Amino acid sequence: MITFSEENYLKAIYHLGKFGNALVSTNAIADKMDTKASSVTDMIKKLAEKELVAYTKYQGTTLTEKGRLTAATVIRKHRLWEVFLVEKLNFNWDEVHEVAEQLEHIKSEKLINQLDAFLEFPTHDPHGDPIPDKEGNFKKTNKELLANLAKATHCICIGVKDSSSEFLRYLDKHKIALGTAIEVLSKETFDDSMVIQVAGKTLTISKEVSNNLYVKAQ
Repeated sequence: MITFSEENYLKAIYHLGKFGNALVSTNAIADKMDTKASSVTDMIKKLAEKELVAYTKYQGTTLTEKGRLTAATVIRKHRLWEVFLVEKLNFNWDEVHEVAEQLEHIKSEKLINQLDAFLEFPTHDPHGDPIPDKEGNFKKTNKELLANLAKATHCICIGVKDSSSEFLRYLDKHKIALGTAIEVLSKETFDDSMVIQVAGKTLTISKEVSNNLYVKAQ
């Protein structure tokens, strides 16, 4: 039996290790989990005993295939619940993360499969992140950060790098959502701020904002 805490560690290693394939340092995991390195070491030992991770001294930790699938399954549940909350219960996209953090630990495979079917097999969550399939595979999407686009480029918002409530509320305030058309009007050399056009309005955004918006150029 895998505990909620163990699932959260696996999910953290998965994200830090580029889908669980790269070695992740103990300190990086500690920062991600907001805990001490000694606590991470204790957890890594437990996960290794369950054959969920492989640890190499002085190099770091990576997920085993079993660990990778477990982490991807938790992420799959999280993102399906986010879709359900937004589409069926009318939650705003900035309200769903914490609720989905609780729901992602439900163990019933039948429930999640039927939830997936009920939602008509969505491929992305409300923040534009891909939803893994039953085998833990993602559908790859061609995307880039708005910050990397040049002047006079037209694009569509397809995701967010920062899914914090504060950032999502900022986007709502300026009418930016998934599917929103954006045109880059100019880019400031000094601080990389941008002037963009959204819904017929001109808006100046900081480098921090453009570095957290995934877009697809048109």
